[in-house]
Amino acid sequence: MAANNRVGPKRLVVGAHYGLRDWLAQRVTAVVMAVYTLILLFWFFVARDFSYEGWASIFALQWMKLATFVALLSLFYHAWVGMRDIWMDYVKPVGIRLSLQALTILWLVACAGYAAQILWRV
Repeated sequence: MAANNRVGPKRLVVGAHYGLRDWLAQRVTAVVMAVYTLILLFWFFVARDFSYEGWASIFALQWMKLATFVALLSLFYHAWVGMRDIWMDYVKPVGIRLSLQALTILWLVACAGYAAQILWRV
């Protein structure tokens, strides 16, 4: 009777189940994005120049470009953790799930590259 309890090395494990690491990653990236939003709002209201030149002057500072890129990387990692968990929890065929995960990674890496290109072009 103990052989059917599905506990032990042969139990069936499905879903993401990454636990504390993913929970902490989601919270840390959310805090980074919230702090960046506060910095951006502060600069926006202090500058009082709502033209293209005003925005360009904010992002002309090297530390602001770096802060923006860190916030965007946090956003992309935050999105990756969430999408990976969705794919693992709700898409059961392994081939489709791996394809969706690979496409998600490609999309997020492309977005990071495009964001870097935009930021350092200003």
